[in-house]
Amino acid sequence: MRKIMLLSFLFTMILGCAQDKKPLLGDTAYQKEQNAKFKDAATSPLTEKDRKTFSALEFFKFDSTYVVTANFKRTPNEAPFEMPTTTERKPMYVKYGELTFVLKNKACKLNIYQDIELVKKEGFKDHLFLPFIDETNGEDSYGGGRYLDTSLPEGSTMVLNFNEAYNPYCAYNPRYSCPVVPLENSLDLRIEAGVKMFTKH
Repeated sequence: MRKIMLLSFLFTMILGCAQDKKPLLGDTAYQKEQNAKFKDAATSPLTEKDRKTFSALEFFKFDSTYVVTANFKRTPNEAPFEMPTTTERKPMYVKYGELTFVLKNKACKLNIYQDIELVKKEGFKDHLFLPFIDETNGEDSYGGGRYLDTSLPEGSTMVLNFNEAYNPYCAYNPRYSCPVVPLENSLDLRIEAGVKMFTKH
């Protein structure tokens, strides 16, 4: 009888734990991946207080309109410069190239950058950084703009998926030092794709 009661207790505990483990939220694999990262104490940029109440980031609905093929022009003779950040830190970047594309019937141009120190690290030699500002900032998305991470293109075009646009980590936690988006990377349209403004609960 004791054995049956013990087994019944263990079964209830296991079932309870399984029910507590909620599935990851998100409409796409990218969204689920981001939510998993933000939930994990080892990878989350959130403060401990915010992480304890975190359930999911808020994203614009996935829209294939915001997956665009841009023309890429290499700018090899650019001088390295100190990129301002939200703190006194000034990392060295170089303008790597220019991207031109049409989105929502508007001609757009963005500069793409390379972090001089980051590319020396293993796994980042092909990494490019695309910060941008658009007309959702301060309203639906973070006021300081958003970022895209890309890789070196093999040819003269590059696919940009704005559905994967993300907030600087300083949008979640003031202890982070984040590059300030250069004014020349302002888009005169709403990019209703990617992560939205973070709201603390």
